[in-house]
Amino acid sequence: MRFSLFVHMERWDEDTSHRQLFENLSELALMAEAGGFSTVWVGEHHAMEYTIAPSPMPILAHLAARTTTIRLGAGTIIAPFWHPIRAAGETALLDVISNGRMEVGLARGAYQIEFDRLTDGLKATDGGKHLRELVPAVRALWQGDYAHDGEIWQFPTSTSVPKPVQQPTPPMWIAARDPASHDFAVSQGCNVMVTPLMKGDEEVAALKDKFDTAVADHPEVPRPDLMVLRHTHVHSAADPEGWRPAAEAINRFYRTFDAWFGNKTEPAGGFLEPSPQEKFAERPEFTPESLHRTAMIGTPAEVIERLRGYEELGVDEYSFWIDNSLPHEEKKASLELFIKEVVPAFE
Repeated sequence: MRFSLFVHMERWDEDTSHRQLFENLSELALMAEAGGFSTVWVGEHHAMEYTIAPSPMPILAHLAARTTTIRLGAGTIIAPFWHPIRAAGETALLDVISNGRMEVGLARGAYQIEFDRLTDGLKATDGGKHLRELVPAVRALWQGDYAHDGEIWQFPTSTSVPKPVQQPTPPMWIAARDPASHDFAVSQGCNVMVTPLMKGDEEVAALKDKFDTAVADHPEVPRPDLMVLRHTHVHSAADPEGWRPAAEAINRFYRTFDAWFGNKTEPAGGFLEPSPQEKFAERPEFTPESLHRTAMIGTPAEVIERLRGYEELGVDEYSFWIDNSLPHEEKKASLELFIKEVVPAFE
């Protein structure tokens, strides 16, 4: 099982500049490469300070110039926000810049608050049709001349310029949760990325079952890879309470996610306050004690034991999701401990 880093700039107040956040992200990515991680992933989100990523492409192009081995993942671009020709060309250009290290993940999108601003109020739940049309169109454009007459996009014969270095196409990933999205991803020969969010390892097993069903239903397609993305924080065994700051920070992260996802409050300056704790009185999965069990929080030995279970389950890539509202130095210390004491157990 290989490891990757999933990272964004995240800003919780105006005390830290965007430039400093960019330097922090770059430092974490360079640490991941030096630590033997396979890939660094950066996603796409708009107008929200707690997940700063209006496009993964310039961030990854910058990292391409500063790295030599780590693969560069756009994870994920939001299908309804991209025209196929633009998506094919920009991702292929990143593949050229990085000399064949680009990977692209695609998703239907989640935040209605973004759709209200970028797609004239298209329902986020309707983004799946854009995803299903975008994936084969991008792959065809990468490979040569292609004309498209779809439900959403229509264009005459076109091609991706430039062409990607990786042939016949770079790796494509689909963010999947329900059985239909797993089936679509596998049918298209795409790898699958899943996140259990606040659920425990039983959810990882359930998502793996959906993936396995899709693989079994498409024997004509070589088995794709499966990635699990999970909030991760490693603390010293010398500090038995070391889990608590991380669990409380991830609680804050998810309450902020809830505020943005709920789309009930107008953001101010790109900020939204986390939903109040009392809103989750009947939601035990939000408590720090529960997040200690469900998020990948623990000592190196505890994390190794849980990751062994993922490896035995057949997970191909575990992505260390480092966004969690903690200060940069605490994230850095956690990643250093993971690289020093967890990664060697899987080499």
